[in-house]
Amino acid sequence: MPTLDDILEKVGEFDRFQKQTFFILCLLSAAFTPVYVGVVFFGFIPEHRCFSPGVAELSQRCGWSLEEQLNHTVPEWDGHGDGFSSRCRRYQVDWNATGISCTDPLGSLVGNRSTVPLGPCQDGWVYDYPGTSLVTEFNLVCEDSWKLDLFQSSVNAGFFIGSINIGYIADRFGRKFCLLSTILANAICGILLVFVPTYLWIVILRFLQGLVSKGCWTAGYILVTEVVGPKYRRTVGILYQTAFSVGLLVFDAIAYAIPHWRWLQLTVTLPSFFFLLYYWCLPESPRWLISQGKNDKAMKIVSDMAKKNRKKMPSHFEDIKFEEEDVGKQSPSLIDLVRTPQMRKNTLILMYNWFTSSVLYQGLIMHMGVAAGNMYLDFLYSALVEFPAAFIIIVTIDRIGRRYPWAAANLVAGAACLVTALIPEDIHWLKVIAACIGRMGITMAFEMVCFVNTELYPTYIRNLGVMVCSSLCDVGGVIVPFIVYRLVEVWHDLPLIVFTVLGLIAGGLVLLLPETKGRVLPETVEDVENFHRQSAPKAKKIYLHVQTSEAAHD
Repeated sequence: MPTLDDILEKVGEFDRFQKQTFFILCLLSAAFTPVYVGVVFFGFIPEHRCFSPGVAELSQRCGWSLEEQLNHTVPEWDGHGDGFSSRCRRYQVDWNATGISCTDPLGSLVGNRSTVPLGPCQDGWVYDYPGTSLVTEFNLVCEDSWKLDLFQSSVNAGFFIGSINIGYIADRFGRKFCLLSTILANAICGILLVFVPTYLWIVILRFLQGLVSKGCWTAGYILVTEVVGPKYRRTVGILYQTAFSVGLLVFDAIAYAIPHWRWLQLTVTLPSFFFLLYYWCLPESPRWLISQGKNDKAMKIVSDMAKKNRKKMPSHFEDIKFEEEDVGKQSPSLIDLVRTPQMRKNTLILMYNWFTSSVLYQGLIMHMGVAAGNMYLDFLYSALVEFPAAFIIIVTIDRIGRRYPWAAANLVAGAACLVTALIPEDIHWLKVIAACIGRMGITMAFEMVCFVNTELYPTYIRNLGVMVCSSLCDVGGVIVPFIVYRLVEVWHDLPLIVFTVLGLIAGGLVLLLPETKGRVLPETVEDVENFHRQSAPKAKKIYLHVQTSEAAHD
């Protein structure tokens, strides 16, 4: 009895039908960008200082320039104003008093400038930014700066909880139903974000958006890898992730054109409603239909595929069997992930690498948002390096293997973070180059952990293993805003030192994992324990379900 892969070899593994499906799903992948890294623009933190009543009138009377006004009226300004006092404290004096000197205003008010009391910004802040962001609208600075961390952590908490539930929906009700329902929910939450007036509701909606949006992305990932033949699955999976990088470029351009966060949110959300047209454009996954025993519906889709690809359906292919229906029915258990030495080592190292990849990837993007320089150009440069990262992966994984490129990617990312931290601020262009190298390294590491994870677990526990390990990705996403936004207040480049340590340790740990290039995928725990002795060519038929498992619970 032929398998679906046997039929795809005859009707086309990556022909017109699959290319059309791949293209329209790549649009979905690109649209995930504003949810995942939107905090860079939605939560942009401009230069700010306390608003002091009477200062503007005094400055106009005295004919001060802006720099003179700031030096006279802002604590510890000294020409830059990047300290806590200059941003979050103001002089406790009455600038509306009469007889204030224009040459030494504080001296004329209190006599000794060093004894002027400082107080909180009771009347709000002045922001040096022509647009609006969450920070400027809700004053998420100084004592309330942690609320911006919570805004980004909430979406990652949604990723964490939603990945399990959405994965179940995709397996229970189908890829297409999961895709369309999460598209609709994500679009509704995105529109509501534009109009809700309070910070609390914004955080709640952001959490709900996280609950469905990553599941929407992974449902697309599952579907695109399930309609192509075995030879193209890995490449298609990597290119689907590369479409996310294209989304970064588009998002950057839109954010540059629309510097007001609510209008920006509306602009990036509206296209999501057009994705509902996928109901008529996308097929259900024939592999999922087969797994549910709906072979007739699967065969109809395969027939449509053959017609679209201008291929003839072989007459002797009358039935299809599900590739994994004969796999032993062992019951997966969490204990199995750590019961034996090799499984325990694999699990702990993979969990750490998922965590590190998320922290470094999101952390570098957030740190760039609070760095000096042109935010839009820096974001553009760092997004562009994701394309060579994908190319390097495609070229090296089947030639060199997984372990050494993966370890090198982590080590390069960690070392680049250290170099970036040590470069002086006045050589900004060099800091940008070093940060981009780090971004390329961690992008490679992130994409590689996705499929190597699936190659290190036996079949019966592969789903569970990937789900547990990849959950650390979202845990890292919850923590990283606090790492970045709190530590920059101590030292601007301190987060980069943390990233350096995490990245270098991750690179060293990867070298302790077995190489999976050219190896048969393990079927039992015993196979994993003896993995280093295997040398047979890798079986390919199971790879679809490997990718599916990973994507469903990423």
